[in-house]
Amino acid sequence: MERAHGLTIEPRQALVYDRITNLIERARSIVVCAHMNPDGDALGSTLGMVDLIARRWPTKRVIGLLADMNPVPRIYAFLPGSSELVHARDYRGNPDLFVSVDLSVSSRMSDGEAVLARSRHSVIIDHHPCEKPFADVSLIRTDAAAAGVLVAEYALYLGMPLGAAFSQSVLCAIMTDTGRFQYQNTNAEALHVAAQLVESGASPAEVSLNVYQSFRLEFLHLKAAVMGRIMTFAHGRIAYSYATAADIERTGASLDECDGLVDVVRSVAGSEVALFLKEVPGGVVRGNLRSKNSLDVSGVAREFGGGGHKAAAGFTIQGDIDEALSEVLPKLRALFPENIAKGGTTSFPKVVVVSEGQAAQ
Repeated sequence: MERAHGLTIEPRQALVYDRITNLIERARSIVVCAHMNPDGDALGSTLGMVDLIARRWPTKRVIGLLADMNPVPRIYAFLPGSSELVHARDYRGNPDLFVSVDLSVSSRMSDGEAVLARSRHSVIIDHHPCEKPFADVSLIRTDAAAAGVLVAEYALYLGMPLGAAFSQSVLCAIMTDTGRFQYQNTNAEALHVAAQLVESGASPAEVSLNVYQSFRLEFLHLKAAVMGRIMTFAHGRIAYSYATAADIERTGASLDECDGLVDVVRSVAGSEVALFLKEVPGGVVRGNLRSKNSLDVSGVAREFGGGGHKAAAGFTIQGDIDEALSEVLPKLRALFPENIAKGGTTSFPKVVVVSEGQAAQ
């Protein structure tokens, strides 16, 4: 077992970190990219990894990419370096190394997928289940609370000072993916890493102020509408609500502000699964899923081409709100114990390493 600042690094994880280091050291140009419609873990892990590489290997050209053409969501604009992120569509280079964080399925990379195709080598650092990772070297640990945990542990494994900028971004990653340390994925490892980030200059108060306590009045009006139409299904075990395109236009709220509304639905007493839907332009509905117990909602998201992890997942579906509800609710009801025998579950390894020979060339 490797020890790094009080953390235990499993031998196989240490091996993967060594292979990632080897690829970084051999590369001259490096890009870091997460999934489209990035959340706090995606952005915080991207910015943390860019900062780490730039400080550890100052001669490397490292750029953080935004997978789609949307700007950085307003609530994350406070993160150090967020204004320097480049839209993948605008990036014209052919990087030596592509680092994917918080994502192991290339189809959710939007414009970043074209950059990946032009890259000489690739790395994944992620905590979402994946059967067939696309990278030369992949660290996928589904028991990690956030991709940010793995990015922080990599910095500690390298013996690098964490630094205030790195720590702020990565703390945001961990705080948001654990729901301010309230979700069931919160564990001792996440809390231990978070403590070291705070010791290195991260401010939980600043993260909380920007992400959870700076809502625009327009968003609060939308939230009131969503709260007013919360319904339950399957004898109260499933709670759901939605926001239509008309709601968003009427209130003046922005699409990126809607992501947190699933936690409003999740708060219904007695519910075990929460579903929030929002209409977006182009006849599309985006869904957010949350589980409050051991039920795994990621499989439902994957059925609709989305993804996520056991307690939190998302997807996109063609159609309107009514069509989405009619398709998704029965699949959520099938998750409950009396229906488990009909479907079964899929298990994934905690650590995945692929194409080791190619990476070692």
